Amino acid sequence: MAPRDITPMIRQYLEIKGQHPDAILFFRLGDFYEMFFEDAHVASRILDIALTSRDKENEDAVPMCGVPYHSAFGYISKLLENGFKVAICEQVEDPKLAKGIVRREVTRVVTPGVALDPESLEPRENNYLLALSWDGQHFGLSYTDASTGEFRITELASKEALVDEIKRISPKELLIPKDKEQEAIVGELKKTFPGIMMTFSEGAVFEHRRANRLLLDHFRTASLDGFGCQGMTRGVEAAGAVLHYLKETQKGELPHINRLQTYQTHNYMILDDATKKNLELFRSLAFGEKKGSLLWVLDLTQTPMGGRMLRRWMEFPLLNLNEIAGRLDAVEELTGEGLRRKAVRDSLTVLCDIERINGKISLGIALPRDLATLRESLRMIPVLLSHCEGLKCALLKDLRKGVDPLEDILSLLDRALVDSPPHTIQEGGIVKDGFDPEVDELRKILREGRSWIAGIEARERKRTRISSLKVGFNKVFGYFIEVTKPNLKNVPQDYIRKQTIATGERFITPELKEYEEKVLGAEEKVVELEKALFAKLRSQVAHTSQRLQKTAEALASIDVLASLAEAAVRNSYSRPRVDEGAAIEISEGRHPVIEAMNREERFIPNNLSVDTDENSLLIITGPNMAGKSTAIRQAALITLMAQMGSFVPAGEARVGLVDRIFTRVGASDDLVRGRSTFMVEMNETANILHNATKRSLVVLDEIGRGTSTFDGISIAWAVAEYIHDRIGARALFATHFHELTELALTKQRVKNWTVAVKEWGDRVIFLRKLVEGTSPRSFGIQVAKLAGLPQSVLDRAKEILSNLESGELDEVGKPRLAESKRSSADTGVPAQGPSQLSLFSNAAREAAEEIRKLDLTTMTPVEALVALEKLKKKLQ
Repeated sequence: MAPRDITPMIRQYLEIKGQHPDAILFFRLGDFYEMFFEDAHVASRILDIALTSRDKENEDAVPMCGVPYHSAFGYISKLLENGFKVAICEQVEDPKLAKGIVRREVTRVVTPGVALDPESLEPRENNYLLALSWDGQHFGLSYTDASTGEFRITELASKEALVDEIKRISPKELLIPKDKEQEAIVGELKKTFPGIMMTFSEGAVFEHRRANRLLLDHFRTASLDGFGCQGMTRGVEAAGAVLHYLKETQKGELPHINRLQTYQTHNYMILDDATKKNLELFRSLAFGEKKGSLLWVLDLTQTPMGGRMLRRWMEFPLLNLNEIAGRLDAVEELTGEGLRRKAVRDSLTVLCDIERINGKISLGIALPRDLATLRESLRMIPVLLSHCEGLKCALLKDLRKGVDPLEDILSLLDRALVDSPPHTIQEGGIVKDGFDPEVDELRKILREGRSWIAGIEARERKRTRISSLKVGFNKVFGYFIEVTKPNLKNVPQDYIRKQTIATGERFITPELKEYEEKVLGAEEKVVELEKALFAKLRSQVAHTSQRLQKTAEALASIDVLASLAEAAVRNSYSRPRVDEGAAIEISEGRHPVIEAMNREERFIPNNLSVDTDENSLLIITGPNMAGKSTAIRQAALITLMAQMGSFVPAGEARVGLVDRIFTRVGASDDLVRGRSTFMVEMNETANILHNATKRSLVVLDEIGRGTSTFDGISIAWAVAEYIHDRIGARALFATHFHELTELALTKQRVKNWTVAVKEWGDRVIFLRKLVEGTSPRSFGIQVAKLAGLPQSVLDRAKEILSNLESGELDEVGKPRLAESKRSSADTGVPAQGPSQLSLFSNAAREAAEEIRKLDLTTMTPVEALVALEKLKKKLQ
């Protein structure tokens, strides 16, 4: 389009678009948000709306598309899901008063990390924006949920710890200094987090002095030391960048961002991404849904804010024994108070999402229904507090004290808002009668005027003797008297013709015109006055933002504790004992999710004990489908539940504090990042070996299965040795490599366990019971039979298995897998070279079978020598 062809409106659009080149501009025109040029092409494709233009005949016409302003949130949400930002441009002056084109400004920028509208948010999940700053040695990290006001800061000492923390937080958007866009770490972050939007902000935003000053000004403090930020240079830079971004996108103050919480990762159990996925904490592996996850079992919360807090407790299990004990005390008291627990939970169901409504109020985007919903919640708070009266647990007493009934705000909302206010502020009907004298006066005028207009129809019919005469109204012509064609001859002289219609004529009288102006003027005035009163009301409530936030946090905690107590009662969970010891002892333990998914089938509980002294590495063998994976995962889940403050699915459980839970489970590839199944397995294993400590719990469900048998056994054996010798962590190692059971012959703290089965002919019955000892084989062929493999395949598999199985002990009775050049010098036994019998020789198997049949207790020395000579000849 040539410059001379640009209209004033398009010129205004281009100027504003130039200020937000990286966002799709929603340009308000009347009742629509319009998009033009490239934005229109993109939006029409993603939103599946028509692409058009104002001048369809002109091939150079400006492409455009639009969405209704009243339903824009759904469209914005879809653009955010596709990785776009949206700049919302509103009319900021009354079109009636505008001289020339109406003034417009961007009032808010919506991005994945600062979405605030219900359509863009998961009610029970936080929506985090996270900023990073680093200097090569230290990493600063800060994140916020703009919808709730949560704002946190920490520092990390390594890139690996940084990646782990980002995975734990799962932000929707990352803020990164623009001047570091080309650094290698940014490339790694892009590969690791391909689904997270990355926004590059000017480096000056991260400058320490500027960031520090911005934070001080916002919190109105002289120092950040009160927030625990002493010495956190990089962290303060990241926090300043977060706050700057929020102010830029929200175009205003942020009263609900009223505190900065410092935390240290060493205060919480660390759960990496693989562990969260493999233990199915939040999503099932099979379907990627909440159902089938631990969260699905435990989340009986009654409010969205309680649901989000429960999720945080699961992501950040505690390492402080006093805090753990405090939560367990609260859950224990609530489990024993059935009627009180029900009353508390019933009260919670009435509460709205106070956290997010508080955020909307603070940002000036709350609507009348939001304040009405808040009012209903405030009415319920005294009832809830009465149900909490008399609770003895210290934590529950503190939480009760932390709930502010906000009686002043409730009184204000009761006086100001009608019982059922409208969704928007455009039509009025918000303010209750008696709240504002001017509104009352205007409403009186409206009532009287409408009453007069209703009466004029009867009066005019009598005066004109036209029985079909009627008084009507529309927005274009206002009030009118309508007369049909047959009766036009009876129209009085004082009627003034206003409009001709197909069936007759419409008229106005001086008296009707006067009342019209009075009524319509009052309608317009009352709507504008109610808008102003509502804005003032919203501002008054915003001044109590900190009180609302603290109350919401306390209510969410009560909700979580009541939820955990309800889950404990429904599922027969018991209180665990958590201490500083090294032992994890579980009696009659059950898998919480499998038990909940299969209510009809009785779950077989198991005992398990692991420590760092005598039983640090448990090698667990057994058939496919027998329950090895279930047994080791349930131990990890019980440990996590105990440290988050929950009762556990066990008869009894003692948990020595665990700093990290590591899992290596199953087989999966990562084709997007060019990693095979075995590479993924080895990456996860490497992460464990590099980061596990003696305080960790390591859960390994198969190692080395993605490569050849000998390679796999070798790697699995070496990994087990490394964990035992170098790390000393508590480890549960489920495997089909039965050779690993021979580790117990050479390693003092290795113990063998197996899942018991009963053979019945060529069938196998799974007893699901974990017992000490080893499994003679994996029974894979029996499981294959259950799966329906052809009988000929099964028969051939049995024949090959017979050829493969053989014993492998060296000359002194030790497993050959245990041999190494390093160990031979220590034992005095020469290092062995390759001495493997052919895998397809029957001689070794026959000799082994004959040895097993020998009854050494009845044989004489001579008979034993004869038998030995016979076996030697057979092998030769």
